[in-house]
Amino acid sequence: MKINPSERPIGAFDSGLGGLTVVQAMRELLPAEDILYLGDTARVPYGNKSPETIVRYARENMAYLRSHEVKAVVVACNTASAHALAVLEKESDVPVIGVIAPGVQAALSATRNRRIGIIGTQGTIQSEAYQNLLRQSQPELVITAVAAPLLVSLVEEDWLSHPATHLILEEYLAPMKAARVDAVVLACTHYPLLKSLAQRILGPEVVLVDSAQNAAAALARKLEGSQLKRAPRSGTGQITIYATDLPTQFSRLAERFLGEKIKAIHQVAVG
Repeated sequence: MKINPSERPIGAFDSGLGGLTVVQAMRELLPAEDILYLGDTARVPYGNKSPETIVRYARENMAYLRSHEVKAVVVACNTASAHALAVLEKESDVPVIGVIAPGVQAALSATRNRRIGIIGTQGTIQSEAYQNLLRQSQPELVITAVAAPLLVSLVEEDWLSHPATHLILEEYLAPMKAARVDAVVLACTHYPLLKSLAQRILGPEVVLVDSAQNAAAALARKLEGSQLKRAPRSGTGQITIYATDLPTQFSRLAERFLGEKIKAIHQVAVG
């Protein structure tokens, strides 16, 4: 019996755990959907790898998800979106959504003074993917981009309320306050967990652009437009998590990023 394409699962992948914030946002917007998540934890981080290696990893992750008959794929990783999205879009027979373009569009819609901040990992900031896409739309923008290499570790240590995290984030955001930005892109999928702290530091007049929420919204629009959105059903869809390695405390961290209990995590090999 042939399955209706709309009833197939959505695939998502990241180099590690951070992409589960995207899955959480997808769950909120698309509760009926089944989601397959692949965390490439054996090869994390991607940020210090060459663009060629990142493209190879992304292709392998994509092939694994496509082997499960997914109807769309979310590249829930800023580094992979920066370096591999165009290749994946060209080669894929299903819709592919990255996290960068949705964040850029949301920042352009939010800014009033044409001053935008971007905070991300070293690899994402150095790729200039956000900066280039912003300037393509509005060349006159004043962009303040800050690499924040310490934040991922602080989030994974669960130091969200720690005084040290407040001081470090305040330091990273100081150039944005000085530049008087009115929109800041959180250009790492770990950063939604720091959103409330960043808002307190920057003040209520600055709009924080959450790449996870905006990628989920872009996916919802794509599924609707392609007639691939699953019809409402009783209860929520199933989330299945795959990982290429299961490091210590993986389950605890995964549950914090996803915001719900996880029944099982399956270790798999890709590539």
